[in-house]
Amino acid sequence: MTPLEYPPGPHSILPNKLFRQFMRDPIKTLTDIANTYGNICHFKFGRQHIYLLNNPDYIEGILIRDHKNFVKSRGLQVSKRLLGEGLVTSEGEYHDRQRRLIQPTFHPNRIKGYGDIMTSHAERMQERWEDGSTLDIHKEMMHVTSEIISKAVLGSDIKAKEDEVGVALQTCMEYFNRLQMPFGELIEKIPILPINKGYQSAKKKLDSIVYYMIKEHRDNESKGVCHKEDREIWPKDRYLNKPTDVMAIQDLLYTLTQAQDTEAGIGRMTDLQLKDEVMTIFLAGHETTSNALTWTFYLLSQHPTVDDRLYAELSSVLGDRIPTVEDIPKLEYTEKVFRESMRLYPPAWTLGRRVINDYKVDKYVIPAGSIVLMSQYVMHHDSRYFSDPDVFYPDRWTKEARLHLPRFSYFPFGGGIRGCVGEPFAWMEGILLLATICRHWKMHHDRDHKVGLKPLITLRPKYGMRMKLESRV
Repeated sequence: MTPLEYPPGPHSILPNKLFRQFMRDPIKTLTDIANTYGNICHFKFGRQHIYLLNNPDYIEGILIRDHKNFVKSRGLQVSKRLLGEGLVTSEGEYHDRQRRLIQPTFHPNRIKGYGDIMTSHAERMQERWEDGSTLDIHKEMMHVTSEIISKAVLGSDIKAKEDEVGVALQTCMEYFNRLQMPFGELIEKIPILPINKGYQSAKKKLDSIVYYMIKEHRDNESKGVCHKEDREIWPKDRYLNKPTDVMAIQDLLYTLTQAQDTEAGIGRMTDLQLKDEVMTIFLAGHETTSNALTWTFYLLSQHPTVDDRLYAELSSVLGDRIPTVEDIPKLEYTEKVFRESMRLYPPAWTLGRRVINDYKVDKYVIPAGSIVLMSQYVMHHDSRYFSDPDVFYPDRWTKEARLHLPRFSYFPFGGGIRGCVGEPFAWMEGILLLATICRHWKMHHDRDHKVGLKPLITLRPKYGMRMKLESRV
C-alpha cells in the first residue's frame, strides 16, 4: 500500500505542544499555520489528524458541493445536550427536512415586521444611559439582543418572563462554552458541581417556558384564534409596553407551529421538535449579533473619521426619527461598517467537520475520521483577497469588489446547507441597532481597559468592552 502523503504542516517532538498552543491562542495558532504552510495544512492533536483549509474553492467543496460527506465534529455532541435535534445540531435527512420547514420563516420578506421590535428595544435601552457614564457595551448588547430574540420568537406573552429567559440563556451559553474547553467532558460528569446544577436549573426553566408557549399557541389555534400577516392581532402593550402600538405580524413560534411542506410530505413539528428549534434560535440568535455590534463600536471608537461619516449618513437619511426596515437600503455606509467589522472580528471564527469517507483535495486524500477546519478569521485576514487585511476600511466593500471576491473568502455566517438560517435576521438587527444607537451616542473606549479576543463558540471580547458615552444631542 502506498504511504499516505500528508500536506505540509507543523510538527513537534514534544507531545501535545501544538495542542497546548492552540488552547492558549487558537486564532494565532491557526493564522500562523495558514501563513506558513498555505492552502491545505496538516497537523495532529494527539492521534487526531487535523486538516486546515485556506482556499475558498476547497471550503466551498466541503460546505456546498460535497457536504453530504461531512458531519459536525465533537462540539455537536456537546451542543445536543442543550439543543436536542435542533437545526444547528441535527444531521442527514432529518436536518434537511427541518431546514425545509424552517427556512421560509426567516425569509427577508417574512422578518421585516421584527424591525420595530429591534429599534424599540434599542431605544428603551438607551433611556437608561447617561451622558459621560462608562459601561460595558458588550453586556448591554447581550442584554438587548436577548430581549429582542425572546420577543421575536415567543411573542407578546413573554413580557412577564423576560428576565428569567435572559438569565437562563446566559447560564446555558456559559455552560456550553465551558464544555468546549479542556476537561469539559470531566466537568459534565460531576453533577454536584455548581456549574452543572446551574445549567440544569436554567435548562429546566427555559424548557418549561417554551413548552408553555407552545401549548398556548396550540390552544389558541384550537379555539380559532388565528394569526394572519395582514391583520393586527395582539396589542403591543404586552409586547413593548406601548399601548398605542399593535403587532401586525406573527411571532416566530407561531410561524414554526404552522410550518409544513405538503409537497415533500412533511407535516407539522411535534412539541419536542418545536422546543429544540426554539432553543436553537434563542442561543444562536443573539450572541452572534451582540458580539458583532460590540466589536463594531470598538472599531468606531478607534476610527473617529469613520464614526463621523457614519453619523453624517444617519443624520442625512433619518434626521430625528428612528430607523425602519425601509431605511436599510439607504444606509449604505452603515452596512459597509457592519460588514467590515465582521470581516475583522467574525462572530463565528471557525468551522469544523468530520470526514465520513476519504476525501480528495488537490493532490491529497483526507482520510475518513479526520477533522477539517475552515476559519473565517483566517480567511477574512488573507491578503490575497483583502488588501491591508488588518486595517478597518469600510470603503473596501464596493459593489464591484464584492462581485469579484471568491464566495468563501468572506463567510461570517458559514454557508451551504449548514449555513445560518437566521442570517437575514442578523443583518437586519445589526444594521438597525447600529443606526439606532449611533444616531444618539458616540463611544470612547476606556484606555485603561484591556482588549483581547476570547474565541469560544463565538468571538467574544475577553474582558468585556468598557465605553464612555458621549451624547450627540
